[in-house]
Amino acid sequence: MTMSLAAATAGAAAATPATLRRLSRDFEAQAVAAMFQPVFASVPTDGPFGGGAAEAQWRPMLVDAIARDLARAGGLGIGEAVYRELLRAQERAGEPA
Repeated sequence: MTMSLAAATAGAAAATPATLRRLSRDFEAQAVAAMFQPVFASVPTDGPFGGGAAEAQWRPMLVDAIARDLARAGGLGIGEAVYRELLRAQERAGEPA
């Protein structure tokens, strides 16, 4: 299960850079999966190799796997931007008030 950006930012002060990198990649995977869901929903499922209840059940998992692989391979840049913001939040949390 992945963590939301708000929860990740709240815990940014105690997180290691590796943890922040993982959280950023997970966030990007969630964002990419949300963008891909409508695309995959519009793919026709009729024909000799498509359709049915099984495909409807497995399709969201396929989309999630594709999104995770894309994020792991460098993604769209969303994860890197989130990582930089988490680092900034970590720096701000360490500053005296």
